Amino acid sequence: MKRVVLITGHYWHSKRKAGFHWLGDAFWRQGWEVVFLTAPLSWLSVLRRDYRLAYPVLEEANRLQPIKPNMWSYVWFTPWHPANLRLGMLNHLSRSWFRSYGQLPLPEVESLLKDADLFIFESTPALLLFDRCKQINPRAQYIYRVSDDLRLLNNHSIVLEKEAEVLPKFNLVSVPSQHMYRMFAGLPNIKLHLHGIRKDLFAQDYYNPYPPSEHPHVVFVGNTRFDYDFIDRASQLLPDWQFHIIGPMSNLISRKNIIAYQELPFEATIPYLKYADIALQNLAYSPGSECFTDSLKIIQYTYCQLPIVAPDYLKSSRENMFYYQPGNPDSIRQALIAAQGCDRSQISTENIYDWDELVSEWLGSSFAPVKVTTK
Repeated sequence: MKRVVLITGHYWHSKRKAGFHWLGDAFWRQGWEVVFLTAPLSWLSVLRRDYRLAYPVLEEANRLQPIKPNMWSYVWFTPWHPANLRLGMLNHLSRSWFRSYGQLPLPEVESLLKDADLFIFESTPALLLFDRCKQINPRAQYIYRVSDDLRLLNNHSIVLEKEAEVLPKFNLVSVPSQHMYRMFAGLPNIKLHLHGIRKDLFAQDYYNPYPPSEHPHVVFVGNTRFDYDFIDRASQLLPDWQFHIIGPMSNLISRKNIIAYQELPFEATIPYLKYADIALQNLAYSPGSECFTDSLKIIQYTYCQLPIVAPDYLKSSRENMFYYQPGNPDSIRQALIAAQGCDRSQISTENIYDWDELVSEWLGSSFAPVKVTTK
């Protein structure tokens, strides 16, 4: 049985299901043994009240946890990890300290890494573990799945430097958006692979969670970068419309047509997508946010043939997108009304991957041969 190690910032049992959860599941269904390695996580995460601490990550730290036959979860908890300390002097002084992160002990899991066939790194500070994995296992194939732009996440400079250093050493660099594809233009090992979805889950029958209404049900699902100003304006402009917000949004204005659900398990959100009339991608801007033109949520919304309302900095070739200028009430209203008039039957879902199809494409492709000299 072949073994894949997914090195990701996500925790397997989190309510937040990201691409790496579905990749791990797809590899397992295709007969691979899966090690889902969560990193980075350290005492710095505790100081910052990392959301993952709501789960038993400290109890499971540095111990292999069986998920099901041939699938393991491993939380790599260390004394520190490379993190932006917010002050230039502290970031400078911490460089040599953080540079040694990849050489910290890997109790219980190192023997599994030694015999793995494939490593898939997510775009996190755990990229500093790349050289260590190469030393342990130089024969394996290595994929870099760039889930996020590290610059957008305000990482410590040493993480950005490590990404630039190891990019050419991967057999494959897989990016999920046109924006990232342009960002890494010129790399011989880069491929554009949009996010997949679990089509089997979306194909199931679900009850309609919305009450009957003559007016649209508008849904947002997410956990970061929520534009509160947009929802304040939109809910006032269209008081008969119902705005359903799913995610840990703590500062939502109280208004009768804003319905907050907090964070739900992924499968519980599917009915809200399938039976919605309009979807929102109302994300607040920060440099690098353009990469969200092809986010996993955009793919899921599109698969449900939903018109999507988004800020104009997310303009793309998608025909089901309707754009507004942030802070401009007229353009917000126009975008929502235009989305309401969209012919949903014309929204194409043909080019959307199932996660199994994406994994099959990876495994069926010829990886670039990379020779890395290690000291």
